[in-house]
Amino acid sequence: MKMISKISKLALALSFFGSSVFAQSLDDAKKAIDAEQYQKAKSMLKNLTVTQSSKDENFFYLGWVYLLQDYSDSAKTVFNKGIAVNPKSALNYAGLGAAALVDKDRATATNNFNQAVSLAGKNSKPYVYMGEAYLLNPVNDKVSAADANAAIAILNKGKAINPKDAELLIALGDAYRSQLKSNEAYENYAAATALDPKSAHAKVATGVLWKFANNFEDSEKQFKEALAVDPNYGPAYREWAETDVRWALTDPKMASVKVKEATDNYRKFLSLTDMSEDSRLRYADFLVYAGDWKTLQTEATALSKTSKNLKLYRYLLYSSVENKDYPAAITAGNTWLTKADPKRVIARDYLYMGRAQIASGQDSLGIAALRKAYDLDTTQADVYSEIAKSFYAQKKYEKAGDAYHEYLQKSNKGTLNDYFREGFSYYFAYDPAKPNADTTLLTKADSAFSYVQQKASKPIGDVSLYRARVAEYKDKDRNNIKGLAKPYYEQYISIMTANPPTDDRSKRALGEAYSYLGTYYEYKEKDEAKAAENFTKAREVDPANKQAASYFQRKGGAKGK
Repeated sequence: MKMISKISKLALALSFFGSSVFAQSLDDAKKAIDAEQYQKAKSMLKNLTVTQSSKDENFFYLGWVYLLQDYSDSAKTVFNKGIAVNPKSALNYAGLGAAALVDKDRATATNNFNQAVSLAGKNSKPYVYMGEAYLLNPVNDKVSAADANAAIAILNKGKAINPKDAELLIALGDAYRSQLKSNEAYENYAAATALDPKSAHAKVATGVLWKFANNFEDSEKQFKEALAVDPNYGPAYREWAETDVRWALTDPKMASVKVKEATDNYRKFLSLTDMSEDSRLRYADFLVYAGDWKTLQTEATALSKTSKNLKLYRYLLYSSVENKDYPAAITAGNTWLTKADPKRVIARDYLYMGRAQIASGQDSLGIAALRKAYDLDTTQADVYSEIAKSFYAQKKYEKAGDAYHEYLQKSNKGTLNDYFREGFSYYFAYDPAKPNADTTLLTKADSAFSYVQQKASKPIGDVSLYRARVAEYKDKDRNNIKGLAKPYYEQYISIMTANPPTDDRSKRALGEAYSYLGTYYEYKEKDEAKAAENFTKAREVDPANKQAASYFQRKGGAKGK
């Protein structure tokens, strides 16, 4: 962090110097945006909106920077100023549509995009930014198919107007790449590179495409080529860093080397930006991606002392939960969830908040938060597994069983262990002491245990044991014993005697199985020899078995010794 502090001071000084030297050119400002030097670009553009106040493009690009920085209200204000300067500014209508999309106001977005199209004429640039707008709102780092298809459609319209717009081709490649349509993405990146061989942006985009194909060597090659074109092109280092992290996660043998390289590359990226608050927020994004929760909590805590950006509280929520600092997580989560625009809150926020609350003993609040996460994103069905565990820990067994059942119905990640937990929960939910005990709980338990028994690759002792116990609850009248549990206890005995148990729990369960059979033979079959044989085995495996002791006490004599 000391290194970051030193870099920050140097970059701050340079940014003041740069604002006076490079503030004259819109092209320079656009290059700064492309290089993710947003503070520098903003300084230039603010100056341009004063010195060249009649040019609507200056207002658009300033608004676009605000949008990239997650300030949609400020962006809309600037776009409207651009329209005041030029009521026929297709770019600024595209900007208003993009801001509306970020705010999840699709009707307004469509109206503004239609206006932009009507005014664009042969200018392809408004199409570029309308297309990119649809890619600004990924959920869990994924662009929805609907947004990607909308981007592809509008970008192809722009391509028909001007097939030689390299920037548009890169955006079209990005849209295809978001849906894993690698061939289409590559074709557009290659076309952009052919039009502009010196485009560092196109080379980096191609490198990212190879990253997602886990072709890490070719990915690095593209980043190096981009840096050969422009050694100060920061996004190449950022994407290289994120590729290193993916490489580390994919190949454990390379993990230590690639994690270090990722850190070095990200520091290079930071040194090439203006080290503004927004650059540090991008660093926080990287730390989330890299799973470096300790550094993230430290960095977000430091930034929160000087920054008013509420997004920091999201970072603090996530990192504090991962670091098991639950009080800090709840404080940060409450700030984020109560103060952030509701349109900015995502399922993951409620997921982390729910985990923090459950870990802090606030189970009812935590469960409500987890359910909210699922309501916002139905792909988050795993929350029901966490809800089930919470209910089980509270001994709310029926609710736990219901949550496991819902999890298994909604998620494709359920395992046989989850089916067993479902059965286990319903089994303990059944209370035979209640006058009108709900026997449907036993049916649900047995159904779950039966599923495990059918699907397991080999017999599982505990499954047979609990099926036997469920059946025994239905067979308590020893004077009219039906033997419902007999086949399951016999299965359990067969499984356990193949490798005789050494732990006390299994020995007691085996004694339980033998004593049930002893009772069955004594009262159902009236076979004293079989009864004595099984009670003897029960006593041998578990000398403390009460049923065996009672049997031999009743029979007296040598059998009782």
